[in-house]
Amino acid sequence: MKQQATFDDANLILRLYEIRREDRLRTARRWFSQNCGPTTLAEYRALCVAGTDADEFGRMVVSYYEMVASFVTQGILNSELYFAAGGELGMVYARIEPILAELRAATGHPGMYKNLEIVGLQYGAYLEQQAPGNWEGFKKRTRGMIVAK
Repeated sequence: MKQQATFDDANLILRLYEIRREDRLRTARRWFSQNCGPTTLAEYRALCVAGTDADEFGRMVVSYYEMVASFVTQGILNSELYFAAGGELGMVYARIEPILAELRAATGHPGMYKNLEIVGLQYGAYLEQQAPGNWEGFKKRTRGMIVAK
């Protein structure tokens, strides 16, 4: 049985949206959507060299959505309402999905970005319910948004 979304869910989504509008996070999100889409850990490390803005932006965006995903996995935020409100978390997951296993192995942290993975896959299932092939199409489109190669 689906859990009914509440006004608290809606208010949390609005608060998360306000946070996304913070100048530094907005800059990081813009950078991420235009530049970040590595297919290997080596590509990621070349793109996000430690100590650079790119490194900060990448970590900022992924950790923000890991936090948001933790609200969903812990039952604090209604997933269906969150999915209906936007898909940026899905885009972030689609961008790091190709390197996730390699990143976990390299860091020795098997649970790294686990909430993001769980909710990213749930978002994919949500899209698939709307139309078969929608998730793969979404991933292809979001990976195709990258400007810099």
